[in-house]
Amino acid sequence: MVQPKGIFHFLIVSGIAIMLAACNAAKAPQKPGKVRLAKIVVDSAQLENYKTLLKEEIEASIAKEAGVLTLYAVFEKERPTHLTILEIYATEEAYQAHLKTTHFLKYKNGTAHMVRELELVETDPLVPELKIK
Repeated sequence: MVQPKGIFHFLIVSGIAIMLAACNAAKAPQKPGKVRLAKIVVDSAQLENYKTLLKEEIEASIAKEAGVLTLYAVFEKERPTHLTILEIYATEEAYQAHLKTTHFLKYKNGTAHMVRELELVETDPLVPELKIK
């Protein structure tokens, strides 16, 4: 019997594989240096505040950091306090620089009391040179 957590993991990994397969390969391919999933459970009483801070952080990261290739957050429909963020960075150095930015630190410090669970999953992309459109 497949456990719900196993199904969720399978769906997330399958979804990422489908997204990457659908990317435009015509652009100059760049193999990302770091790809991972951040699986987060947020306190339900803080969910809207959390979403506001996360949205602000993602938008600032994409706009200001060339090394942040993708930060794509999705919330589960049946468990809206559970989210997964697909993080793609050009290099490990870009990721390390991202951790020191003002906008990331504002998000991290501002949401620390809101996060009930955090799991960071390092990944190996199936077709790493494909870009998400």
